[in-house]
Amino acid sequence: MNNDFEYMKEALATELVELLIDEYKMTMSEALDILYFSDTYKKLSDKNTGLYFQSCLYIYSYLKNEITTGVMG
Repeated sequence: MNNDFEYMKEALATELVELLIDEYKMTMSEALDILYFSDTYKKLSDKNTGLYFQSCLYIYSYLKNEITTGVMG
């Protein structure tokens, strides 16, 4: 299960970074920093939240809210 969790988390992270690059015109380095230092990613990295079972766009809505307001939502 741990390998499945890591795979799902990293696949979602890849998609989230791509969305940040497309929408905010960030560099890959900027997008990775935003994602990996976010509360959204902390929640995504916690198996107990189940966030990794959600769609990328659902998770992205939390990340966008966090970028805009400074709070995950």
